[in-house]
Amino acid sequence: MLATSCSRLCRGTPSSRARRALSLFSGSGPSNWTKVVSDAEKIVGYPTSFMSLRCLLSDELSNVAMHVRKLVGTQHPLLSTARGFVYDNRNNLQMRGVIVLLMSKAAGPSHTASDLLAQDMVSGIYPSQRNLAEITELIHTAFLVHRGIVNLKEWTVSDGPLKDMQFGNKMAVLSGDFLLANACTGLAQLNNTKVVELISSAIGDIVQGIYYENSSNTEANGPTDGVDVATWEEQTFLSHGALLAKSCQAAMELAKHDKDSQRLAYKYGKHLSLGHKLNSDLQPFVKRSVGEPLSFSLSAAPVVFHRQIVGQERWHQQLQQAKTLRNQLDYSKLLAAVKSERGMSSTVDLCRYHGNKALEAIQAFPSSEARSALENIASAITKF
Repeated sequence: MLATSCSRLCRGTPSSRARRALSLFSGSGPSNWTKVVSDAEKIVGYPTSFMSLRCLLSDELSNVAMHVRKLVGTQHPLLSTARGFVYDNRNNLQMRGVIVLLMSKAAGPSHTASDLLAQDMVSGIYPSQRNLAEITELIHTAFLVHRGIVNLKEWTVSDGPLKDMQFGNKMAVLSGDFLLANACTGLAQLNNTKVVELISSAIGDIVQGIYYENSSNTEANGPTDGVDVATWEEQTFLSHGALLAKSCQAAMELAKHDKDSQRLAYKYGKHLSLGHKLNSDLQPFVKRSVGEPLSFSLSAAPVVFHRQIVGQERWHQQLQQAKTLRNQLDYSKLLAAVKSERGMSSTVDLCRYHGNKALEAIQAFPSSEARSALENIASAITKF
């Protein structure tokens, strides 16, 4: 029932074509980010840490892949999302789980944990913490699939046959529900009431965040209207940060760490998520591949900052000036408008603030290679 309710709220999420490009966990500076992630994976014993998740995706979603082939030639987001599961050298599907494992290893066993419990640790991580990392990834992947459900009211012939788009939506709902149901089953098997409460509340946060995103992108209001930077941060945390923050906290709870350690782990996950989202939003404004068409979300952080700086009236004038004869947006004109003010620089400053806050939180843990990896990840999101 929980999975079905979530899928209904996620239905029709991409309310504009600019929002149909879904990211798994893209990082800044591909070469630097790839090295940071590769080093982190070695520390936590990747890929064996995620063997259950990999088997689940390969055994069950491979069956879905047979049906996804029907979407070839369409613009349905499920097709590109499925490709990301198979191969993507710039994005990391399991990045959140790796962070949970690194946090678990950095904290180590608590003073209150029994010697018998400590004997179950593998590479400094409890089996329950590895299970939690997989659960975190299942939840993230489920919502990633759900968020790719297309609003058929915006369907055009160029997207592909309507029946194929409808079929893609059905596959996205069923696949996402399947993953979410498995995550909930695994969560119950942890036998920890507080962890169940934490992760369940994170699922609720994601749904609430997606609801806010939909509400602020209705045709009546227009993208980012009435959303200031503080509101943007709040909504972004719900939809992109709550799961990681609460999973890091839950990892401390499973090892019976005190409330202060749980608070620091939560703080790291929260600020890392917000910093990463800011970095991701900045990428279309600071980097552009040769031959790649310019496009960015009107809900991206630089745009939100820009709209707040120039005011709603001036922002609407710039939107109108950027429209072509076919009533489409000329993103190059919007980009020039955003760059003319302090929207980008303000976003960079906020990104570095959250990166520094994440570093501050993790430095309270004992010095170790796991802590160094978490520091490197926090530093990587502040580079553009």
